[in-house]
Amino acid sequence: MSCALLLLLTSLALAMGTGTAVEIQRPRGVPQSKRQFYEENKPFTCLDGSSTIPFDRVNDDYCDCRDGSDEPGTAACPNGSFHCTNAGFRPAFIPSSRINDGICDCCDTTDEYNSGATCQNTCREMGRKERESLQIMAEITKEGFLLKQQLIHEAKRAQEDKQGKLTELQGSKKGLEGKVEALRTVKETAEDPEKEAKERHLKSWEEQKELIRMEKDKTRMAEAFLELDDDSDGYVSVAELQSHLELDPDSDGSLTETETQGLLGGEGKVDTSTFETVWSGIKDKYLSEVSTYVMKTYVIQSFPYPKDYAGDQSLICGPEFIWICRNLEKEIGFDFGPSAEFAYLYSQCYELSTSEYIYRLCPFNRVSQKPKFGGSETNLGLWGQWAGPEENLYSVMKYDHGQGCWQGPNRSTTVKLTCGKETVVTSTSEPSRCEYLMEFTTPAVCQEPASLDEVLHGHTEL
Repeated sequence: MSCALLLLLTSLALAMGTGTAVEIQRPRGVPQSKRQFYEENKPFTCLDGSSTIPFDRVNDDYCDCRDGSDEPGTAACPNGSFHCTNAGFRPAFIPSSRINDGICDCCDTTDEYNSGATCQNTCREMGRKERESLQIMAEITKEGFLLKQQLIHEAKRAQEDKQGKLTELQGSKKGLEGKVEALRTVKETAEDPEKEAKERHLKSWEEQKELIRMEKDKTRMAEAFLELDDDSDGYVSVAELQSHLELDPDSDGSLTETETQGLLGGEGKVDTSTFETVWSGIKDKYLSEVSTYVMKTYVIQSFPYPKDYAGDQSLICGPEFIWICRNLEKEIGFDFGPSAEFAYLYSQCYELSTSEYIYRLCPFNRVSQKPKFGGSETNLGLWGQWAGPEENLYSVMKYDHGQGCWQGPNRSTTVKLTCGKETVVTSTSEPSRCEYLMEFTTPAVCQEPASLDEVLHGHTEL
């Protein structure tokens, strides 16, 4: 249970009890915590120590102390504050300027003791409603924490499983590389007689090979363009290319908008004629979506390899194999929280639909916004880091380097995580231009709650 929730429940405990709260006599507007400074029949010393005055000048509607502490119950001091006892609810402070202004600020009406305003004491009703609300929150926290324990248990088991797969995958990779090398040696030995014939006709042979290579390359380029053109509009855009992380030029695990535009020759999108130039720069890294799917299915779901596997060994030991190894290594080494409680969010996405947009949060990947009635998707930020305060680091996610605003900065999103039984995006806003705020509930942030009975038997000033 959070400190704020604990304090609120504690402050309501005695007020909502079966007994009647007893008002402790003290000068008007003085909280119980400062009662010792206001002793009748003794001179009063200003709380800032600036001067000492006779006690009959306390609350005489004239400001004697620079800090306003001699007038806690009047509006005489512009920097003073009035303490609302609010028996039955939570105590509060209001500026002295609101005393006797005709508006009831304290739920117990004590701020309007001489204004003639008609006020009703609503403290007990407000306390009852808030206590019910806090009890519901306490139950949510309790259930969320139990779910968190399950998430931790599942994350630990999944982590061990992934580590085992990675170890086996790395071992298989070395074994396959050795087999491929042996097969290559056998192949080269068998081809030696052919080499002599090829050398005699080297020129025509090379020309023929080049023609075949160029034809294959054109075919592969055309297939790649169709794969990348997700919306079939005849263009490959920055957003469409950005999902292929294997093209990341600096291998930092993310493909920023700037990097993607660089791959597209500085353009936001390219057609088939321009794509030919782009293709020459990406073809060595580009992974076909079909081959990637086949590899993931084969290597991860059907692990270990069948002994009688007769597929293309060069494919298994090629970039697809390396890409899968790297992604497993990246996931295993990721910071998913102190007990990996956030691991279940990896590779998942959550959406929130508003009247205009569909917001999409893919934790540890990116945040995006898409018009509800047609239009292109806007990147609101790529995963950056945990950004909560030192004592609660995993309460905030930061996503940076989103799509640039017109004559403004790149978009970014701050995601605030709160305890809940469900994993859901609850709200989005744009408090500053191009800086978005997203509220996200998850059981992964729920803390172990204090006993509700223990909290409700606490004590507080009324």
